[in-house]
Amino acid sequence: MRKLTYFIACSIDGFIGDPSGDATSMYRFVDEEFLSFLKAEHPETVPAEARKALGFHEAESRRFDTVIQGRASYQLALDAGITSPYSHLRELVASRTLTESPDADVEVISGDLIGRVRELKAEKSDLGIWLCGGSQLAGELIDEVDELVIKTYPLVYGSGMTMFGADFNALEFTLDDVRTFGNGALVRTYSRKR
Repeated sequence: MRKLTYFIACSIDGFIGDPSGDATSMYRFVDEEFLSFLKAEHPETVPAEARKALGFHEAESRRFDTVIQGRASYQLALDAGITSPYSHLRELVASRTLTESPDADVEVISGDLIGRVRELKAEKSDLGIWLCGGSQLAGELIDEVDELVIKTYPLVYGSGMTMFGADFNALEFTLDDVRTFGNGALVRTYSRKR
């Protein structure tokens, strides 16, 4: 069974974006040290255009071969004229409003989201599934999430878009690893306690 990993960036107080969903204030913490970590551990989580610009477009996927993102997250790429932001992965977009995919390589999930995720998890592959965001999608899929990889940047937003945009019972995870960076960023990895 493949793992669904919510690999996400957030502030110290657990927000993945400001009240409008903007997370650009976190970008300044993606420095040389952090990029080296991404290249070594998670190169597939960097959008295709940025991979080219950063010189690691040929880096093989280490953890994921599939990415799922919500409509709002995908819209950021569409607004930039990019219809397949993670063209090096199999891309799925969960949306109730997008009726047709603007790209033949991007699958739109408009129906049974949990059923589709369970199908993906049941596939045979050595690589997992990356839940890219956003908040509402993570909230809908919380019961399917097997692992959290949380990139925490040394910012306090005070309010904004939460990591999980839904009400649910408390779930327990086990801390597996913490990586610290010179700029104050942390990457924490947790496994779901089942």
